[in-house]
Parts: sequence; C-alpha cells; structure tokens
Amino acid sequence: MARLKIYDLLRTRRLASLTISRARRIPAHALSDYVQRHLEEAAR
Repeated sequence: MARLKIYDLLRTRRLASLTISRARRIPAHALSDYVQRHLEEAAR
C-alpha cells in the first residue's frame, strides 16, 4: 500500500495503531484484520 493510503486509514481509524513516544506503530494483527475486512467486502 502507498504511504498516503496508510495515513488516510489511520486518520479515519479504519486501521488500528498505537503511539509509543512520538512513533506510531501498527500491530500485525491490525493489518491482517484490515486485509480480512477488505477481502470480505470485495467478495460481496
């Protein structure tokens, strides 16, 4: 995915993240959850 797309997903809270100090981290399970939701929507 493009960097701007990731920032958009984070801003709209469609992709979960956490902030440690000043760095934003995306847990691996959050990314796999997003992909799974996206695949389910595409299958409809």
